[in-house]
Amino acid sequence: MEPVRTLEEISDGKIYDIEDMVRAGTRGCEGCSACCHDVGDLVVLTPFDVYEMKRGLNLSFDRLLEMHLTLREKNKIMLPYLKMEGAQKHCSFLNPEGRCSIHGYRPNICRLFPLGRIYEADHFKYFLQVNSCPKPNLENVKVKEWIGIENYEANKTFILEWHNFIKALTFRLKFVYDTEERQKINDYLMDTFYKMPLEEEKDFYAVFKGILPDAKKHLGIL
Repeated sequence: MEPVRTLEEISDGKIYDIEDMVRAGTRGCEGCSACCHDVGDLVVLTPFDVYEMKRGLNLSFDRLLEMHLTLREKNKIMLPYLKMEGAQKHCSFLNPEGRCSIHGYRPNICRLFPLGRIYEADHFKYFLQVNSCPKPNLENVKVKEWIGIENYEANKTFILEWHNFIKALTFRLKFVYDTEERQKINDYLMDTFYKMPLEEEKDFYAVFKGILPDAKKHLGIL
């Protein structure tokens, strides 16, 4: 087992907020796709990530699972991850030219890289992962521009709520020893958040906020 690395070991020692400048700009990656290889256990997808894929590709969640995603269990929770393919274990969304075919609606974790999040009580900020991107001479860019996501505040609220929800569910599942009960919980998680129907005129964040209280009650978490 590899030792757990501290934030000081993997970052430049600074914490960044959304309006700060950070040396993360890759100049469009210039043909590099190193961060899209062998990261299957890292890119866990949130319901918003999957919603964006379903919307952008006009595919159902089940169809995405068949083609581009895979389910992995961690801490007894089953969640969707990006599927890696081929001998080089490349992301299934990487095209033959080594470019992301869903760049406009790529997952949040992909948007962040080489940044990471550090969570506080009801907030999160960012850190720069040093030596993670092989591109030399990364350029200064504003964090907000690098992430490039619409409705940032609404997205941030969702990320915090989802983070806290999964954290609470992880604690809840520590005390679930029955395999069948655990399967029912994971099926409910998939059906409620990843397969949730969303009409064209509906806002994802509003729908998520509406179903979250009932989900917490159903799963017996605070």
